[in-house]
Amino acid sequence: MRNPFITSGYAGPEYFCDREKETSMLTDFLTNGNNVALISPRRVGKTDLLHHCFRQSSVCDNYHTFIIDIYATTSVRDFVNVFGKAIIEELRPKGRAVWERFLSVLQSLRPEISFDINGMPVWGLGIGAIDNPSVTLDEIFRYLNEADKPCIVAIDEFQQITRYTDNQNMEALLRTYIQRTPNANFVFAGSQRHLMGAMFISPSRPFYQSVTIMNLPLISLDKYTAFAQKHFMENGRVLDAGVVNNIYHRFDGITSYLQRIMNMLFIQTAQGETCHEYMIETAINTLLDISSDTYLSLIYQIPEKQRDVLFAIAQEGRARSVTGGKFIHAHHLTSASSVRSAINGLLEKDFITNDKGEYYVYDRFFGMWIERNVLNAAQ
Repeated sequence: MRNPFITSGYAGPEYFCDREKETSMLTDFLTNGNNVALISPRRVGKTDLLHHCFRQSSVCDNYHTFIIDIYATTSVRDFVNVFGKAIIEELRPKGRAVWERFLSVLQSLRPEISFDINGMPVWGLGIGAIDNPSVTLDEIFRYLNEADKPCIVAIDEFQQITRYTDNQNMEALLRTYIQRTPNANFVFAGSQRHLMGAMFISPSRPFYQSVTIMNLPLISLDKYTAFAQKHFMENGRVLDAGVVNNIYHRFDGITSYLQRIMNMLFIQTAQGETCHEYMIETAINTLLDISSDTYLSLIYQIPEKQRDVLFAIAQEGRARSVTGGKFIHAHHLTSASSVRSAINGLLEKDFITNDKGEYYVYDRFFGMWIERNVLNAAQ
């Protein structure tokens, strides 16, 4: 029996909660020639929505679809590497004639592509093998334009291209390629709203007025409650609606946290039994204990001044005016300039985030772990 509360990746429509309106809207946009900027906070489910849309028959029967996660990329070379790999992996199951078309265009890397024992291509080359990323990028876009089917390309965490140091004009370069590739449509998915907004709304930026902007809201409480109760019932269990209400409001309706806690509650509820609210704390504590060594390692990797500011923000829960005297004195920090520098470092590493002037620990579980194992232990 499979735990129906999936915590990693897309497992199919039966495990996908709601998003009927968003699925229909995004599918219609893409199958009618639109490029889309899909904007939402991380952990809300935009990547799963992309997979779900690409599974719709109107898309998968008529298009080649590629999802490229560039969150960990830092350069154009990285970008080209993950782009090419995503295309190879998507085309492999579709037959030799399909993937051979891509390789025939990819002349700059053709000698570097290896083949497994079944004669299937494997993108196993290191980043160093891409001698001239601009040439390879040109070939990739040429393939998209010459493919045997129209293509839909989703670039996840698209705002990352603004941080590439090896090409300050990456936005303009991609905009030019996309304009010259009528056989493909694009989804630019991003989680940092201020960066994504600036890229697509500012008149001075290359992508200005080139996309349909779609913001992804939270799944509603009633939809998620119905989804969770249905899966408990189908597996011979009962779920008290108060459980979902509790964790939904406690974690601001963010899908990733709901799924992880529900996954643990499902484990803790035997067939024929009922899941009650009092079980939530046990589930959360179990998840924190499992991750304790990882969190402890992260703490030791953070420079001392950044760590002090991180602990201060965790203690506040949501902190405002972090360079003000009140915050600095309350948490025994040194100076406004020191705090400002620490904040920038923590933001860059995604340890904290800023939402409308409020700073908080980005990983809610990490914040709870700090409170339980660092702050409370120090009292």
